[in-house]
Amino acid sequence: MIEVSGITKRYGAKTVLDDVSFRVNEGEILGFLGPNGAGKTTTMNILTGYISSNAGKASVGGYDVLENPHEAKQMVGYLPEQPPVYLDMTVRDYLNFIYDLKKVKLARRPHLKEICELVRITEVYDRLIKNLSKGYRQRVGLAQALVGNPPVLILDEPTVGLDPKQIIEIRSLIKQLGKKHTVILSSHILSEIQAVCERVVVISRGKLVADDTPENLSKTLSNDHRVMARIAGPKIDVQKLLQNLPGIISVTQQAQQEKGSHDYLIETKPGADIRRTMFSRLAERSWPILMLRSMELTLEDIFLQLTEENKELIETEGN
Repeated sequence: MIEVSGITKRYGAKTVLDDVSFRVNEGEILGFLGPNGAGKTTTMNILTGYISSNAGKASVGGYDVLENPHEAKQMVGYLPEQPPVYLDMTVRDYLNFIYDLKKVKLARRPHLKEICELVRITEVYDRLIKNLSKGYRQRVGLAQALVGNPPVLILDEPTVGLDPKQIIEIRSLIKQLGKKHTVILSSHILSEIQAVCERVVVISRGKLVADDTPENLSKTLSNDHRVMARIAGPKIDVQKLLQNLPGIISVTQQAQQEKGSHDYLIETKPGADIRRTMFSRLAERSWPILMLRSMELTLEDIFLQLTEENKELIETEGN
């Protein structure tokens, strides 16, 4: 659905994007992750046709953004970090204005009604946008991106400045939108990407440094093949059982954290998945697993490792 190939963007002597390539499949929710200033927004602006690249190509739905800008833009609904709303308009007037601006062919009233119900702004439809909360303005911004029912949604930092309740609501809405749209979600908030996205692209200082699922990135980058398990049962017998399971290298008892159970640090062979066998063998003896946690890298660990490695590499190349 989206193809980015060798995109490079320079402003004078400063290279903002350096040979960036990735693709987004139809129906996928892709997390575009990177620190502030990494080049995320520049990439979004190139995809939406707001700015052009110095080299490389970008296409949406098979349409080249530069060669077929009109067709490409019709495929995309864009929500920038600051929602492009007119504060002195009512929500009704604003969405009708966007409808006319995009030259939408769908029946006006039912189309706008469906969008308002989807993003839950029906109750503020006749209110001035300047009188709405930050959360509602963000919803109105999402609504304008959905006008015309574009197959692709590009959302740049959609939850910045929202309170925790509003963040949860917007994340839930994005997941819902992902059922019918291809979504790129740009963010530097790790929990947001983890909660919503199926795959992540990590960009650092204009370079693409990772493209995979969080799980695969963790397995690739982590040398730690351990799990922590809390099991209710006689500790010596539990430890003996665990040590005899296939794929396990060692089992170390940890301090007791919960009455009637014990924690065990289990080291496994690379690639071994012990969960089903361990559950089955423990269940036969009615020894319940109360907690099971991988010690592999979290998304936060992955992000820090990738961006720091890229920073060191760039500094080394510059010397």
